Amino acid sequence: MTTPATLPHAGTPVYAAGAPLETADLVVILVHGRGANAADILGLAGDILPEGAGDRIAFLAPDAEGSVWYPYPFRQPLETNEPWLTGALAKLDALVDHVRSERPDLPVVVGGFSQGACLSLEYLARGSRPVAGVAAFSGALIGPSIADRLPIGNLAGRWVFLGCGDRDQFFTLDVAEDSATALAQAGARVDFRAYPGMGHTINADEIEAVSDLLAGTLPPR
Repeated sequence: MTTPATLPHAGTPVYAAGAPLETADLVVILVHGRGANAADILGLAGDILPEGAGDRIAFLAPDAEGSVWYPYPFRQPLETNEPWLTGALAKLDALVDHVRSERPDLPVVVGGFSQGACLSLEYLARGSRPVAGVAAFSGALIGPSIADRLPIGNLAGRWVFLGCGDRDQFFTLDVAEDSATALAQAGARVDFRAYPGMGHTINADEIEAVSDLLAGTLPPR
């Protein structure tokens, strides 16, 4: 796994859980939020694992430098969060490239919470590497507005789950829904769920929804 050495996050570790990459049928890259780490987000792996798929899914989770993928809020101008944002996206590129170098046809899903959810959605939208889907718990596309962002490529065949509470102190429902709409307009199959009374957290309905999507992404044996 190589990330340009001059970029942030280039030398941070990557942790694994679940099935070995050599025998897995699906890889899920989990991206932690601000102030957290890979161990925190790997705790989600057992929750979203479909029943009976324990030997089929490999989970990978990178650490951010200083526990932050990018330093300023996601709606700031993109240049404000550089070079950290570029480094974070490059870290995901390096992980996907590593998987593809070992198992070229293995499907890859990216997902995360909060800042990790934003990064996962942005990774899909920029399209530097094809992934099967994105699971975003409380997040949105990165940048001041959808209208001013770079065009999103053709996302036909990809799926997106995006859940957000109406009491989330970091993401308003309209911003999250705008991201869901933009990705759907680009061809992705989007499941956007708004949760009344929920703050900045993950609930059981989201866990079940993503588990079902992962089960549907597993190739038949």
